[in-house]
Amino acid sequence: MKHSTTLFVGLDVHKDMIAVAHVSDEPGAETTAVGPIGTRQCDLDKLTRRLQSKAAHLVFVYEAGPCGYHLYRYLTGKGLVCQVVAPSLIPRKAGDKVKTDRRDAALLARMARSGDLTPVHVPDVEDEAIRDLSRAREDALKDLKAARLRLKSFLLRLNLRYDGRATWNDAHLRYLARVV
Repeated sequence: MKHSTTLFVGLDVHKDMIAVAHVSDEPGAETTAVGPIGTRQCDLDKLTRRLQSKAAHLVFVYEAGPCGYHLYRYLTGKGLVCQVVAPSLIPRKAGDKVKTDRRDAALLARMARSGDLTPVHVPDVEDEAIRDLSRAREDALKDLKAARLRLKSFLLRLNLRYDGRATWNDAHLRYLARVV
Protein backbone atom coordinates (compact mmCIF):
# COMPACT_ATOMS: atom_id res chain seq x y z
CA MET A 1 0.00 0.00 0.00
CA LYS A 2 1.53 3.29 -1.10
CA HIS A 3 1.18 6.39 1.01
CA SER A 4 1.20 9.86 -0.52
CA THR A 5 4.28 10.82 1.49
CA THR A 6 7.82 11.52 0.49
CA LEU A 7 10.56 9.36 1.88
CA PHE A 8 13.99 10.98 2.26
CA VAL A 9 16.71 8.35 1.98
CA GLY A 10 20.23 9.05 3.28
CA LEU A 11 23.03 6.95 1.81
CA ASP A 12 26.52 6.74 3.32
CA VAL A 13 28.43 5.33 0.36
CA HIS A 14 31.60 3.27 0.65
CA LYS A 15 33.53 1.06 -1.73
CA ASP A 16 32.05 -2.21 -0.45
CA MET A 17 28.73 -1.19 1.07
CA ILE A 18 26.16 1.54 1.45
CA ALA A 19 24.59 2.40 4.82
CA VAL A 20 20.93 3.37 4.37
CA ALA A 21 18.50 5.31 6.56
CA HIS A 22 15.20 6.99 5.73
CA VAL A 23 12.72 9.40 7.23
CA SER A 24 9.22 10.34 6.14
CA ASP A 25 8.10 13.91 5.53
CA GLU A 26 5.31 13.54 8.09
CA PRO A 27 5.71 15.77 11.18
CA GLY A 28 7.40 13.99 14.07
CA ALA A 29 8.52 11.03 11.97
CA GLU A 30 11.52 9.14 13.30
CA THR A 31 14.55 8.18 11.26
CA THR A 32 14.72 4.49 10.44
CA ALA A 33 18.04 2.78 9.79
CA VAL A 34 17.66 0.19 7.05
CA GLY A 35 21.21 -1.07 7.50
CA PRO A 36 24.01 -1.79 5.07
CA ILE A 37 23.40 -2.98 1.52
CA GLY A 38 25.73 -3.95 -1.28
CA THR A 39 26.89 -1.58 -4.00
CA ARG A 40 25.68 -3.59 -6.98
CA GLN A 41 22.78 -2.39 -9.11
CA CYS A 42 20.64 -5.36 -8.08
CA ASP A 43 21.11 -4.33 -4.42
CA LEU A 44 19.94 -0.79 -5.26
CA ASP A 45 16.97 -2.14 -7.21
CA LYS A 46 15.95 -4.28 -4.26
CA LEU A 47 16.24 -1.27 -1.94
CA THR A 48 14.17 1.01 -4.18
CA ARG A 49 11.42 -1.63 -4.54
CA ARG A 50 11.35 -2.02 -0.76
CA LEU A 51 11.17 1.73 -0.16
CA GLN A 52 8.63 2.41 -2.92
CA SER A 53 6.21 0.19 -1.04
CA LYS A 54 6.42 2.68 1.84
CA ALA A 55 6.12 5.96 -0.07
CA ALA A 56 5.12 7.22 -3.48
CA HIS A 57 8.03 9.63 -3.81
CA LEU A 58 11.67 8.88 -2.91
CA VAL A 59 14.46 11.43 -2.54
CA PHE A 60 17.97 9.94 -2.26
CA VAL A 61 20.88 11.92 -0.81
CA TYR A 62 24.55 11.02 -0.48
CA GLU A 63 27.89 12.73 0.08
CA ALA A 64 30.24 13.32 -2.82
CA GLY A 65 33.34 11.21 -2.42
CA PRO A 66 35.89 9.01 -4.11
CA CYS A 67 33.26 6.59 -5.42
CA GLY A 68 32.20 9.10 -8.06
CA TYR A 69 28.78 9.82 -9.46
CA HIS A 70 27.78 6.35 -10.73
CA LEU A 71 25.14 6.01 -8.04
CA TYR A 72 23.62 9.39 -8.94
CA ARG A 73 23.52 8.52 -12.63
CA TYR A 74 21.99 5.12 -11.97
CA LEU A 75 19.23 6.43 -9.70
CA THR A 76 18.33 9.40 -11.91
CA GLY A 77 18.39 7.10 -14.93
CA LYS A 78 15.65 5.09 -13.24
CA GLY A 79 13.59 8.26 -12.81
CA LEU A 80 14.33 8.71 -9.10
CA VAL A 81 15.33 11.97 -7.42
CA CYS A 82 18.92 11.95 -6.17
CA GLN A 83 21.07 14.74 -4.73
CA VAL A 84 24.80 14.76 -4.16
CA VAL A 85 26.05 17.06 -1.40
CA ALA A 86 29.55 18.18 -0.53
CA PRO A 87 30.67 16.92 2.89
CA SER A 88 31.98 20.38 3.75
CA LEU A 89 28.51 21.89 3.21
CA ILE A 90 26.74 19.60 5.69
CA PRO A 91 25.98 21.49 8.91
CA ARG A 92 27.45 19.75 11.95
CA LYS A 93 27.09 20.40 15.68
CA ALA A 94 30.26 21.63 17.35
CA GLY A 95 30.46 18.77 19.87
CA ASP A 96 29.35 15.99 17.51
CA LYS A 97 32.57 13.99 17.17
CA VAL A 98 31.12 10.47 16.85
CA LYS A 99 30.90 9.44 13.20
CA THR A 100 29.40 6.12 12.22
CA ASP A 101 27.93 5.04 8.91
CA ARG A 102 24.47 4.61 10.38
CA ARG A 103 24.53 8.06 12.01
CA ASP A 104 25.81 9.69 8.81
CA ALA A 105 23.03 8.11 6.74
CA ALA A 106 20.39 9.17 9.28
CA LEU A 107 21.82 12.71 9.40
CA LEU A 108 21.68 12.99 5.61
CA ALA A 109 18.05 11.82 5.57
CA ARG A 110 17.01 14.30 8.29
CA MET A 111 18.90 17.20 6.68
CA ALA A 112 17.34 16.44 3.30
CA ARG A 113 13.88 16.52 4.87
CA SER A 114 14.56 19.87 6.54
CA GLY A 115 16.08 21.36 3.37
CA ASP A 116 19.42 22.17 5.01
CA LEU A 117 21.55 20.50 2.33
CA THR A 118 23.04 22.24 -0.69
CA PRO A 119 23.38 19.90 -3.68
CA VAL A 120 26.51 20.12 -5.83
CA HIS A 121 26.66 20.13 -9.60
CA VAL A 122 27.15 16.64 -11.01
CA PRO A 123 29.31 16.78 -14.14
CA ASP A 124 28.44 14.97 -17.35
CA VAL A 125 30.27 11.75 -18.12
CA GLU A 126 32.45 13.57 -20.68
CA ASP A 127 33.34 16.36 -18.24
CA GLU A 128 34.21 13.83 -15.57
CA ALA A 129 36.44 11.96 -18.04
CA ILE A 130 38.32 15.18 -18.84
CA ARG A 131 38.73 15.87 -15.10
CA ASP A 132 40.10 12.36 -14.57
CA LEU A 133 42.50 12.75 -17.48
CA SER A 134 43.82 16.09 -16.25
CA ARG A 135 44.22 14.72 -12.70
CA ALA A 136 46.10 11.69 -14.06
CA ARG A 137 48.37 14.02 -16.06
CA GLU A 138 49.09 16.14 -12.97
CA ASP A 139 49.91 13.00 -10.98
CA ALA A 140 52.22 11.73 -13.72
CA LEU A 141 54.05 15.07 -13.86
CA LYS A 142 54.44 15.04 -10.08
CA ASP A 143 55.85 11.51 -10.26
CA LEU A 144 58.25 12.54 -13.04
CA LYS A 145 59.50 15.49 -11.01
CA ALA A 146 60.04 13.29 -7.93
CA ALA A 147 61.87 10.63 -10.00
CA ARG A 148 64.16 13.28 -11.51
CA LEU A 149 64.95 14.63 -8.05
CA ARG A 150 65.72 11.13 -6.74
CA LEU A 151 68.03 10.45 -9.70
CA LYS A 152 69.90 13.77 -9.28
CA SER A 153 70.29 13.15 -5.54
CA PHE A 154 71.53 9.60 -6.15
CA LEU A 155 74.15 10.80 -8.65
CA LEU A 156 75.21 13.57 -6.28
CA ARG A 157 75.75 11.04 -3.47
CA LEU A 158 78.00 9.12 -5.87
CA ASN A 159 79.87 12.39 -6.61
CA LEU A 160 78.78 12.36 -10.25
CA ARG A 161 78.11 16.01 -11.13
CA TYR A 162 76.78 17.43 -14.37
CA ASP A 163 78.72 20.54 -15.42
CA GLY A 164 76.28 21.83 -18.05
CA ARG A 165 74.02 24.82 -17.67
CA ALA A 166 70.52 23.32 -17.74
CA THR A 167 69.33 19.91 -16.64
CA TRP A 168 66.97 17.54 -18.45
CA ASN A 169 67.77 18.94 -21.90
CA ASP A 170 69.36 16.89 -24.73
CA ALA A 171 72.91 17.49 -23.51
CA HIS A 172 72.01 16.40 -19.97
CA LEU A 173 70.24 13.28 -21.23
CA ARG A 174 73.32 12.37 -23.31
CA TYR A 175 75.46 12.80 -20.16
CA LEU A 176 73.12 10.52 -18.21
CA ALA A 177 73.31 7.90 -20.98
CA ARG A 178 77.11 7.82 -20.59
CA VAL A 179 77.04 7.42 -16.79
CA VAL A 180 78.02 3.90 -15.78
